[in-house]
Amino acid sequence: MVKYYTHNLDITFMALADATRRAMLSRLAESDCIVTELAEPFNISLPAISKHLRILENAGLVARIKEGRVQRCQLVAQPMKEAAEWIAHYRQFWEQQFDALDKYLQNSKKEGKR
Repeated sequence: MVKYYTHNLDITFMALADATRRAMLSRLAESDCIVTELAEPFNISLPAISKHLRILENAGLVARIKEGRVQRCQLVAQPMKEAAEWIAHYRQFWEQQFDALDKYLQNSKKEGKR
């Protein structure tokens, strides 16, 4: 189970590491669209768009639905939810560290005024 979870996080973060793929996901968060619509704002070839889409699909972030000769892309948010939960765990850790530092600094100020 741990290896599966780690593998999913690895491929999710790898997919999210690229600005083009993040922009594609932002567009898909607004609504589903066909591949050519998704490619419009990018100054890259359709084969490059397809490569990015394959990476997003392999990470489970995008689903492609064939409608005749057209492929519609759809955002799948679950992997990002899992990544957000993983990040939230460490956010809690750092907040505790900052709270402890704040308490230390407050105590240091009080001792310095004596």
